[in-house]
Amino acid sequence: MARDIQITFDCADPAGLAAFWSTALDCQVQGPPGGYETWEQALDAMGVPLENRNDASAVVDPKGTGPRLFFRRVPEGKQAKNRVHLDVRAAPGLDGDERMAALESEAERLVSHGATRLRRHEPAPPLEAGHLVMADPEDNEFCLD
Repeated sequence: MARDIQITFDCADPAGLAAFWSTALDCQVQGPPGGYETWEQALDAMGVPLENRNDASAVVDPKGTGPRLFFRRVPEGKQAKNRVHLDVRAAPGLDGDERMAALESEAERLVSHGATRLRRHEPAPPLEAGHLVMADPEDNEFCLD
C-alpha cells in the first residue's frame, strides 16, 4: 500500500522558505482552509495572535501527486549538514554538456530567488551524470540533478 508523505523543514521563516520552494519546484503555497479567502481571514477566525502567524506554512503540488512540504518555525538555526536532502530533477534525460548547461541555468534562476550555489560535480560516466549542490535561503542543502 502506498502512503502519502510530507517532508518537514525546521526553519526561521516558514512563509519565506515556502515561497522559495514553491518557486523552485513549480508548486504553490497551500491555500487557506475551506470557507476562507485568505490565510489572514482564517487566522483571525482561529484567534491566532499576530506573533504566531508565521509559525508554519506549506507547499503543495497543484497536480496533487507530489509530497507536501511543511515548514515550521523553530528557535534554533541549522546546526550541521543535512542528513536528508531533496534532489531537484532539473535535467531529466539530458547528458554531458547539455545536462550541465540546464543545471547551470536552473541554478541561476534559483540564486535570483535566494538560493546559494555551493559546489559543482562534473559528470564522471558511467555512474555520475553530474550535479550541482545548492542551499536554500536558510542553508538547507539540496541538489540540482
